[in-house]
Amino acid sequence: MAEYVEFNKKKVIRIVIIAVVVIFILSFSGRMFTTIPAGHGGVIFRTFMGGVDQEKIYGEGLHVIAPWNKMVVYETRQQEIAETMNVLSSNGLEIAADISAWYEPIESDMPQLHSNIGTDYLRRVVIPAMRSSARSVIGRYTPEQIYSTARDAIQDEIYIETKKILDEKYVQLDRVLIRSVTLPTAIKDAIERKLKQEQESLEYEFRIQKAEKEAERQIIEAQGKARANDIINASLTDKILQEKGIEATVKLSESGNSKVVVIGNNKNGLPLILGDSK
Repeated sequence: MAEYVEFNKKKVIRIVIIAVVVIFILSFSGRMFTTIPAGHGGVIFRTFMGGVDQEKIYGEGLHVIAPWNKMVVYETRQQEIAETMNVLSSNGLEIAADISAWYEPIESDMPQLHSNIGTDYLRRVVIPAMRSSARSVIGRYTPEQIYSTARDAIQDEIYIETKKILDEKYVQLDRVLIRSVTLPTAIKDAIERKLKQEQESLEYEFRIQKAEKEAERQIIEAQGKARANDIINASLTDKILQEKGIEATVKLSESGNSKVVVIGNNKNGLPLILGDSK
């Protein structure tokens, strides 16, 4: 009888332990099983083991962790932020610039990013860095340069300065784009008029250069013809002219459509041709 009671006691204890384990698992399953979606990565915060694990980064898929720990998920795909800001040009004119940036966290540095900045790194470092760099760079240029000739250079400079800041904040900057620049209407109209006048001036200069080149070509061509004539005239002696005249007369006399009458000699010794077939 005592053995039976002891057996039942052990059985009840095992059932209770199993029940506790099941209840524990059901209660904390939401914290124990974590799925990291595509294009994301995770870092783990260990409550009883020193905080953020600085060594391990968790990839996509299902992960099992202790319920007292916490998995923090970051998007590792390229993301975009667009900002419209008012900035001052080099002469103090206020300009509205629409600027966007492509960025993502440096995956290998995500534990440091989480420890030092946190999941709100866009608001804390990306936007302030982009705004500060844009104001600094645009402030070096005139409205005309910003509106027309220097936009690509400004874009590149903003990228370089912003990237320098974000590299130290565990964020990778891929590109900065100036999508639009808005100037006060009066300034914009004045710049457009000036650009139009410059284009007209360039076109006028092109026409002048074209006319000058054509005149040079004609002069060179005329000089070439004159030198050719000088050479020909120098080579034409009386005997050569007489020979050419005889050849022409013979060919004409052999023509079936001509009637040639030759009488006497002219002063050059060439036959004199009179009349024709008509």
